[in-house]
Amino acid sequence: MRTRPYQLAELDDIPGTTVFTAKRSREAYHLHRFCMSLMEADNREAFRADERAYLDRFRMSEEQKQAVLERDFNRLIDLGGNIYFLVKLSNTDGWSVQRAVSSMTDMTADEYAAMMRAGGRSPDGNRSKRKDH
Repeated sequence: MRTRPYQLAELDDIPGTTVFTAKRSREAYHLHRFCMSLMEADNREAFRADERAYLDRFRMSEEQKQAVLERDFNRLIDLGGNIYFLVKLSNTDGWSVQRAVSSMTDMTADEYAAMMRAGGRSPDGNRSKRKDH
């Protein structure tokens, strides 16, 4: 049996980062199935025609459905979502990845792009939530 050199709880120490784990994957299984369904044009049309009715086809939690309706990507990640699946939702809306990711910050898409061109966010204060790091 494989052993980990660290406890999974240690991954919660990274500010602004949610590590996608097997547990999170199970929590978001139906959310991800919904997102994957959007790869087909007919499904995108059905979703656009009546978002709530389309979401009700999937056994997602009510919180997940509400976060989809609000396009609250931070909440979707909190509820187990993985950005590689969630981007299918933003693409359905015609959003660029830049716009989708910037929606998860307090920046506009242009401000986010400028920050990334300038080297990204500073690591200062972003290495650990513990005060000793």
